Amino acid sequence: MKEFPYLGGYPEQVTAQVRTLIAEGRLGTVLLRKYPAPHDIRTDKALYAYALAIKNASLRQSPPLSKVVFDGKIHVVHQALGLHTFASRVQGGKLKAKNEIRIGAVFKIAPPECLRMIVVHELAHLREKEHNRAFYQLCNHMEPAYHQLEFDLRLYLTHLELFGALYRGGGAEGADWE
Repeated sequence: MKEFPYLGGYPEQVTAQVRTLIAEGRLGTVLLRKYPAPHDIRTDKALYAYALAIKNASLRQSPPLSKVVFDGKIHVVHQALGLHTFASRVQGGKLKAKNEIRIGAVFKIAPPECLRMIVVHELAHLREKEHNRAFYQLCNHMEPAYHQLEFDLRLYLTHLELFGALYRGGGAEGADWE
């Protein structure tokens, strides 16, 4: 069985359990038991409001967000789930700063907890640019289950790569779940 790019760095014992779930055809069942339905955020406007609510609850002193969007050009193959960009522009005699967050469009239909984990990760970059200890402490402050959700997101991505979508019907009311 091939290696799983999303599970690199995890102990062999953990990856062996994932291999067993895959071999037995139970990875999707396990994920659906834990995350029975996808989130209902489908538009960039709704995503912006969602991210702003999390920011306002945890990072009130941080710089404002200019834009939060789903981006079809971000591919998880490039090790990016989302991107935080910071741009400074001279406008008149003033320096204007813009913070933008872009979330991979593949997450338009994903477990709500996984979307939250990605948004929290990108919001943490408002304060901490590097993935250091302070960065992960901030992620845990905003989402106490951050590390478990990151692992579950990696399982979700593994399922997506091997078997396709976890949820069928686009997450609409009355959709068919796998």
